[in-house]
Amino acid sequence: MSQHSYDVIVAGVGAMGSAACWHLARRGLKVLGLERFDLGHTMGSSHGLTRIIRLAYFEGSHYVPIVRRAHELWRETGEQAGLKLLHVTGSLDLAPAGSGPVESSLQSCLDHGLTHEVIDATEVMRRFPGFQLPAGHLGLWQPDGGFVASEKAIYAHVGLAQAHGAEVRTNEPLLDWTPTAQGGVVVRTERGTYSAGRLVITSGGWIADAVPALNRRVNTVKQAIGWFTTRRPELFREGAFPVFILHVDEGNFYGFPLYEHPGF
Repeated sequence: MSQHSYDVIVAGVGAMGSAACWHLARRGLKVLGLERFDLGHTMGSSHGLTRIIRLAYFEGSHYVPIVRRAHELWRETGEQAGLKLLHVTGSLDLAPAGSGPVESSLQSCLDHGLTHEVIDATEVMRRFPGFQLPAGHLGLWQPDGGFVASEKAIYAHVGLAQAHGAEVRTNEPLLDWTPTAQGGVVVRTERGTYSAGRLVITSGGWIADAVPALNRRVNTVKQAIGWFTTRRPELFREGAFPVFILHVDEGNFYGFPLYEHPGF
């Protein structure tokens, strides 16, 4: 069992952890990333090719400045890695008039001066014939929304972090960690013991294993992602179809234009 010393250890190298490794390493810190699976595994929050990114947030307008900064960083990271990570397609929030989601997204736009348009179901279907909506639905169109190539983003962040000296170890889960009297931390895995000035825990659904005090406050959610054959794929291609969030009687859904996978 060997012991190595780092400025920061990042436990969990998914979307959050890989980004943390990159941004810490670019600041000149000595970084170790620990991942319990392989990179790009299917047990976390970021597989499935794409993740939606919106500026019009029905969950609360306080998100808007954070997402604006995220747009800047996704563009910068893509340029650094030589990859297109941020795809701007425009976003649509779709819900029955008066039910709340469209009105809340509208408030985010008004609070932050975002370009937007409220359109009825007929106009949504005219602009985007891939939709078939109930007559009482409204749409909140915001042209800056889109999606992030989430799996590519993890590889991009890890590659950039490694290029700046970070060490990333896969298939090496954190077993436990102990604060030191000097204000740092000692981390133990099956392969070794590591010390660092700081520990960043970004282990998603496993965070309660690393921080038992959170156990009663952390719930994991499994979300089904499906790809479906379309009779008219030209209606759903990138450039002709936006990302969307749809509230209907059958449930709440979100989706993307065609991207890499042949299904919608």
